[in-house]
Amino acid sequence: MFSKLFRKTPLAWRQLMKEKTRLAVAVAGITFADMLMFIQLGFESALFDAAVKPHRNLQADLVLISPQFQTLFSVKNFSRERLYQTLGYEGVQSVNSVYISTGQWRNPETRLERAILVWGVDPAQSPFKSPEIKQNQHHLKQLYQVLFDQAGRPEYGAVGDIFKRTGKFDTELNSKAVFVKGLFTDGASFAADGNVITSDLTFLQLFPQRKPDRIEVGLITLKPDADTEKVRSQLVNGLPKDVRVLTPEEFAKVERTYWEAGTGIGFIFGLGTRVGFIVGIVIVYQILYSDVSDHLPEYATLKAMGYTDNYLLGVLIQTESAFMGFKTPAIERKYPALQVPDVAVNAVRCRLWR
Repeated sequence: MFSKLFRKTPLAWRQLMKEKTRLAVAVAGITFADMLMFIQLGFESALFDAAVKPHRNLQADLVLISPQFQTLFSVKNFSRERLYQTLGYEGVQSVNSVYISTGQWRNPETRLERAILVWGVDPAQSPFKSPEIKQNQHHLKQLYQVLFDQAGRPEYGAVGDIFKRTGKFDTELNSKAVFVKGLFTDGASFAADGNVITSDLTFLQLFPQRKPDRIEVGLITLKPDADTEKVRSQLVNGLPKDVRVLTPEEFAKVERTYWEAGTGIGFIFGLGTRVGFIVGIVIVYQILYSDVSDHLPEYATLKAMGYTDNYLLGVLIQTESAFMGFKTPAIERKYPALQVPDVAVNAVRCRLWR
């Protein structure tokens, strides 16, 4: 039916082009609705990408975490023994453990303390993909030497500038003197305003209440010819249920799901997107209603000439299609509730057949 409609006189297009001022105002209104939705989605995506950036920076084929793990902001630990047990499975080449906790970083200029995410790693086997960290990880072999995230909040002090200028930066972490020996770039996220990396021994000195055999993240590296899904399935079935075996992307998804569904952040951005969608619906409805009202005599003439209701409805759908670009497939996939019937067309149809 649509191919036949477009081969005939483009009535819908001619109606739109007849009132160029109205068309320009309509396009501006739809553009506003588009921008409102995509700005919300852009901010949401940027914030979630920042939240999972540390997860994707970990170098591993599989990740072991506690079943209670939800976010880096409040991590849950598990027994290191579970990580060593994976070495007994075919396809596993090596393992690495990571301690994670929140410490208090003191700005030496203001003397104010601020929470910072502390990573305790094996300095001989870096768990990170970042070249900056690998280049400086040998400094961590000395006790109380750390690597600092230069993309963190400025409230931590001008650590990056001072270190680049003088080659050193001394401060306190959890009321103990630490020495910055290198910089890396990660950035602030929902979980923390900044990051600092220490050796596992330094970490245990900074957090003396921690037990050495309790870790937050276990990293598993497989042999080059190993089937990741097969090994993962074996570990899931063989290990006790006090640990979860995930791929790095699934590990990142756990964090994203927490902030998207477990807090009000996802709701706020979703609400903004829905408001933009409703604004677009109202604009399209107003355009179609005004157009139909202005051309009722012409429509009556067409019906008197023998044109069917379906033809007039087709003209209406063509007019709507010119403005409904804001209801994109990406938005509909993310927010299935927006996959609604064409409300504007149904409402104007009542006006047309009245």
